[in-house]
Amino acid sequence: MTLNCAVLDDHQDVALSMADWSSLGGSVEVRSVQEHFGSEEEVAAAVGDCEILVVMRERTPFPASLLDRLPRLRLLITSGMRNASIDLEAAARNGVTVCGTASNSEPPAELTWALILGLARHVVAESGALRDGGPWQSTVGADLHGRTLALLGLGRIGAKVAAVGRAFGMDVMAWSRNLTEERAAEHGVRRAGSLGELLEAGDFVSVHLQLGERTRGLIGAGELKRMRRTAYLVNTSRAAIVDQEALVAALREGWIAGAGADVFEEEPLPAGHPLRTAPNFLGLPHLGYVTRRNYEGYFGEAVEDIAAYLAGSPVRTLAVPS
Repeated sequence: MTLNCAVLDDHQDVALSMADWSSLGGSVEVRSVQEHFGSEEEVAAAVGDCEILVVMRERTPFPASLLDRLPRLRLLITSGMRNASIDLEAAARNGVTVCGTASNSEPPAELTWALILGLARHVVAESGALRDGGPWQSTVGADLHGRTLALLGLGRIGAKVAAVGRAFGMDVMAWSRNLTEERAAEHGVRRAGSLGELLEAGDFVSVHLQLGERTRGLIGAGELKRMRRTAYLVNTSRAAIVDQEALVAALREGWIAGAGADVFEEEPLPAGHPLRTAPNFLGLPHLGYVTRRNYEGYFGEAVEDIAAYLAGSPVRTLAVPS
């Protein structure tokens, strides 16, 4: 019997070219889905015939209500080894095995610097003016050397961002609830005593925390107002860590100099979302992990996950939290 497999949210239509799906032989028929489904009804209608689904991070959530509508589903593969939008208990209850893949931390760290540099040197505005015949040199850039890079989180990605900041000659400091003096010192970083201290000191504040109950809405209006009016905020982690309404207000009212983000609470970002027209905002369509090396790893290991499952020995399974 041939099993049906769909790769969801393959916006660039590259999933089938990034791995050798033919190695699965005739046992699996794979199709790529480029459009994003906005409702559970749309997902169920489009892929209800599938025994296998491959999903990109948290683009399409899989709560219990959706899993209950997919009785044929037996294997759900996510890029990365964490996906907060999959209800693992519901998956287990429905007999669905959930597997993951490796994920490199370098690409999101690199994109963080694309946003920081783009904001600091007004790259988009100056490039647009050059293309459109606008004014020659209309902005004055912000320096990195000698300025303070303030990191919320010093995990795998935050540590890589810190190393680049040090190479630029920046004073790097970090804070998170669990950050120790020893880890900060290990990465040549000063440990801030509190979130407020970090925000008040940072010229560039970059978010690298995991989203959870303690970090959801961590940066609200009060926190944004504690930042310097000349400071920039960058978020390549999870949108919900920063209150989106407060961020729009901060940009429109000049609480901060600008902001960059690669993550949004609703993706794709709706056409009329206020961030699309907010002043001094540099936004990208969640490209942090989108590189050839990452995609070849994701889809290559997805093929391995499928083969292992069909052989009766699933690998890289995501366990139900204890």
